[in-house]
Amino acid sequence: MSWRPRLVALDIDGTLTHVGSNDISSTVQAAVTRVTEHGAQVVLCTGRSLIGTTPVAPQLPVSLALCSNGAVWWDPTRDEIIKRTTFDPGPTIKTLQALLPGSVFAVEQTGVGNLSLGRFLPNDLWGVTTDATFDEMAATPTARLVMRWLDHTPPELAFAVRELELPGVSWHVDYTEAWLTVVPEGVTKGWALEELRLELGISADDTLAIGDGSNDVEMLRWAAVGVAMGQAPVTVQAVADEVTGTVLEDGAAQALSRYFPA
Repeated sequence: MSWRPRLVALDIDGTLTHVGSNDISSTVQAAVTRVTEHGAQVVLCTGRSLIGTTPVAPQLPVSLALCSNGAVWWDPTRDEIIKRTTFDPGPTIKTLQALLPGSVFAVEQTGVGNLSLGRFLPNDLWGVTTDATFDEMAATPTARLVMRWLDHTPPELAFAVRELELPGVSWHVDYTEAWLTVVPEGVTKGWALEELRLELGISADDTLAIGDGSNDVEMLRWAAVGVAMGQAPVTVQAVADEVTGTVLEDGAAQALSRYFPA
């Protein structure tokens, strides 16, 4: 295959790692390394907070990490936050509390952890978790708000929010957990990657992205070639140009090897 992209965007959970894990297989690591050996740039583009991304980035030759669905830009080589976009979470929390009784919330404290309103499950949150009141949460501008609906399934959450309107923010529902992520209005992985592409002066025709979740849809549409993981929901696979193997099959390595062979 003669075409080789110059900018490669990679999701983390469900793409490079099993969901919630920090371990990247040697096969995937080798495939990502080949990308940079061919002169392309690799960017992590993840729903994880910065603190959740820091264990993953050092395992790969990445030039930048777009965290919190693109709201936080982090340079791992200099350990420097380049850009951070925030919103006021109070109105969103109040709306979701009324709609979803029993839901718990956390606002990201970038690079530290979270303020939490209610108890999450073990290992749900990255970094230091500090209990907070609603007023404390509402007074904390954040790049990312997450909500878990305890004792409910992802389909139940998706049905409950099917007509939900949250002015002033962008949001999506996870397909593996009853989990909802909220970021500033207009912020998506696709938006962040387009900003980056323009800054780098790379042609839109020279971009590739791999992901598996609903928050990857805009990223897959943005890329000249968008690749969905094999376990991705059909709605995500439908917007992709290609579907590769599952995360259990090192599908990201399979896809990258087509364009950056050994």
